[in-house]
Amino acid sequence: MPYKRSILLGVVGDSAAGKTTLSAGIARILGEERVTVICTDDYHRYNRKQRQENGISALDPACNYVNIMEQHFDLLRRGHPILKPIYNHSTGDFDPPEYIEPREFVILEGLLAYHTKAMRSNFDVKVYLAPEEELRTMWKIKRDTTKRGYTEQAVRDSLAKREYDSINFIQPQQTYSDIVVTFYRPPRMIEETGSNLNARLLLRPTLPYPDLSDVLASDATSENPMLTSHISREKGRLVETLDIDGQITPQQVVQIEDAIWSHLPQLKHLRPEEMGQYVSGHQASQSNPLALTQLLITYHMLVAMQDLIKDIEERIKRDKIGV
Repeated sequence: MPYKRSILLGVVGDSAAGKTTLSAGIARILGEERVTVICTDDYHRYNRKQRQENGISALDPACNYVNIMEQHFDLLRRGHPILKPIYNHSTGDFDPPEYIEPREFVILEGLLAYHTKAMRSNFDVKVYLAPEEELRTMWKIKRDTTKRGYTEQAVRDSLAKREYDSINFIQPQQTYSDIVVTFYRPPRMIEETGSNLNARLLLRPTLPYPDLSDVLASDATSENPMLTSHISREKGRLVETLDIDGQITPQQVVQIEDAIWSHLPQLKHLRPEEMGQYVSGHQASQSNPLALTQLLITYHMLVAMQDLIKDIEERIKRDKIGV
């Protein structure tokens, strides 16, 4: 294999923010045989009964083996296998650990992957999911009542108890991300929770983003632009915000895909039809803004892999000539 370590993507956000859906779509684009997806929420220190007895939530770093996560992230980045714990959300207890060998790409998704500098330093691309809070609540209620056996009131009670930990431990991590993704409801569509949601991507100047100026210029002339951009400042740094309209057409999506792949023409074949798929309750659906978000993040992972291969090839050349 032409690489000596794995490319690591972090996908962090609060419970039911859409982390698993985003990660699964990115893995499909890259090819699932090339990707290892790991849920970092498996590193809980206490099971559900112990958390209730101790009055601590899973969002609290003290409820998680942070030091083991640090060790495992470093091992995965360097291409070494790990023995990963497994937390069973159905039983609220732990299953036997799993032996995992990292593939070319590793996606680490969960609540606390950016909590320490030692963990953050392992990532090539860092994404934070920050959907509208009311939207996240609706997603969590639907997921936990259909898949985890909770009542709606139990889910709402849990959210209320976890609010302090969310504000103090989860939300501050978006400061360390390269991309902040916010799905939000369009005006006059207050009940929308899926395919027609808009997506807003905050792009920090920590990654080299593909040039979409031609697409933006073309779309700007239309009566209802589907992709808009504006530049602002965040703590003294220029940042770009991309807004993707939930009503964007498949034709417009292809135009944006072409603009992204023009920077990586040899990888243009990586365009599976299932991009943007998600499951709401037990029903499968598709979202174009989600598909484009997955594609843009995938682009950065592929660029990171290309840069890694170039670095390795240059090192090999230097070693051969004794530099």
